[in-house]
Amino acid sequence: MIAALGFGLIVGALLGLVGGGGSILAVPALVYGVGLSMSDAVPSSLIVVGASSAVAVLPRMRRDVDWRLALTIGFSGALTAVVGTAVNSHLSQPVLLLVFAAIMVLAGVRMLLPSGGSAGADEEAPTWRKLLPKAIGTGLVVGFLTGLLGVGGGFLIVPALTLILGMPMSVAVGTSLVVIVINSLGGFLSHLGDLNLDWGPTLVFAAAAMVASLVAGRLGRSLSNTVLKRGFAVLVLVVAAFVAVSTLVTW
Repeated sequence: MIAALGFGLIVGALLGLVGGGGSILAVPALVYGVGLSMSDAVPSSLIVVGASSAVAVLPRMRRDVDWRLALTIGFSGALTAVVGTAVNSHLSQPVLLLVFAAIMVLAGVRMLLPSGGSAGADEEAPTWRKLLPKAIGTGLVVGFLTGLLGVGGGFLIVPALTLILGMPMSVAVGTSLVVIVINSLGGFLSHLGDLNLDWGPTLVFAAAAMVASLVAGRLGRSLSNTVLKRGFAVLVLVVAAFVAVSTLVTW
């Protein structure tokens, strides 16, 4: 229970600060820290991440959420979450963990790269018609990964919103949190047929994450986005290395 409490605080803080990343750490934390199997960790992480994201978005709801994009990405992702869940049931735990580690490396490296500047985004001022196909495509990819790996997708959504859709970082964080709530709900519902959770650690983890995400969400606006992104990227790469090495040694 102590491990669930500690990791819950870390995951919630990340979600509140940067609008993503909590779920990419929640699954390995539940597997290696709390001791759940991969099959139990995936739906447990969706409960944790969905609940803490719902709390984290509260301070940002009025000014920092693009509701039209959030709902488009979220509900298009709900369609492919079912497909991801179906694929999940046919893959072994080592394969899933290695896929997870590979995606973590890609996400970490991408967050360390320069964001590309905001001038292009400002002068383009893309219309809703131009944004819609990109938003749907982003939702479909993120939704599939949600069902497959139990990730809310914030580590993919935030870069997509800022780089592809030209959204300011503050709005990208709030919008990402809404999408994560929708994706987590869709992913969790798709797991109901074979759900067999250890509710004790899951609820402790979720409660700690919710408290931390609310506090971090209020503090996030006063911190440098660059520092947060780089620090998180390094953490993701370290966890990816740990997951990959642990999986290969025990496979």
